Amino acid sequence: MVEHERTGWVDAFTWRFSRLAMILPAVIVAIMFYEVVMRYVFERPTLWVNEASLWLGGMVYLFSGLYAMQQRSHIRIFILYDIAPLKVRRFFDILSTLCIILFCLAVIYGGFGEAYAKLMRWEKFGTAWDPPIPATMKPLILITLSFVTIQAVSNLINDWNRPPEHLDITDETDLDIEEIKRAQAKMGDQIENPLAKIKSRKP
Repeated sequence: MVEHERTGWVDAFTWRFSRLAMILPAVIVAIMFYEVVMRYVFERPTLWVNEASLWLGGMVYLFSGLYAMQQRSHIRIFILYDIAPLKVRRFFDILSTLCIILFCLAVIYGGFGEAYAKLMRWEKFGTAWDPPIPATMKPLILITLSFVTIQAVSNLINDWNRPPEHLDITDETDLDIEEIKRAQAKMGDQIENPLAKIKSRKP
């Protein structure tokens, strides 16, 4: 995958933060493998792996959303966007950014009280290991949405004068066109050679 170029300090921060989202799945796999070994080989299951994997998985989900915003990889109907003139495309960009900002601000406004209360009483998960998942994840959701809002505005500013991108099917796939042509030529040779041999055998 070719990553989108980084423009400005917001992209640089998001890009560095997103590296954590790429490392955490490997950590989840490692601790789950540890749990399997301890449970079925040594018959000493852990108390913390299940909750830790949920905790880290939630972080991956949040950080990946921020990274997707920086990469401009969210869903967009390009068939309409590409045929629109520049002024209409800019209107679409402003409208989509406003929708993102309104959504994020609404969630932050509606969830701030609960997140603050959970953090202040250090609410825990209520299991044997009892990690503070509610106390950390609720505020982390609001913090991540704040950065999503900033990233959306940064994208709008940095992409304002960018020339339009026209996508085709090869942008969405990892096809090697030259390799396909070579394979087709090879298949054609394999078909033609037996036919030539048959023709040469005829009296």
